[in-house]
Amino acid sequence: MAESIDRIEIPIRVRYAEVDPMGALHHSRFWVYFEMGRTELLRSQGVAYADLEREGVFFVVARCSARYKAAARYDDELILATWVTKMGAARIDHAYELRRPADGRRIATAETTLGCVDREGRIIAIPSFIHRP
Repeated sequence: MAESIDRIEIPIRVRYAEVDPMGALHHSRFWVYFEMGRTELLRSQGVAYADLEREGVFFVVARCSARYKAAARYDDELILATWVTKMGAARIDHAYELRRPADGRRIATAETTLGCVDREGRIIAIPSFIHRP
């Protein structure tokens, strides 16, 4: 359910295969969720990442950080908010908030910086149909 082209919220249900032996969502899965948020945010703008790749446009993670606030457990329904915080000629910064609506707990927050590159890994400008002024 897109709120705008700059922010999106998506529901995510924690699957059994995503929890560690203590029953908590494993920290590595958060990054998969954050990528899902970025992909859906782009899709809400009418752009499929697969189409960009076919055209030789790729986004690579240049920086990432997260703050884990509370555990999520198997079968928890979560809401992931993803939004753009800054966009340059060849980079996009995103922020994320993962929360559990059932109790209002914030599970994690994160930030990423993505660089736009070509097939050879050279920095290129973000296509104009994505780039905002």
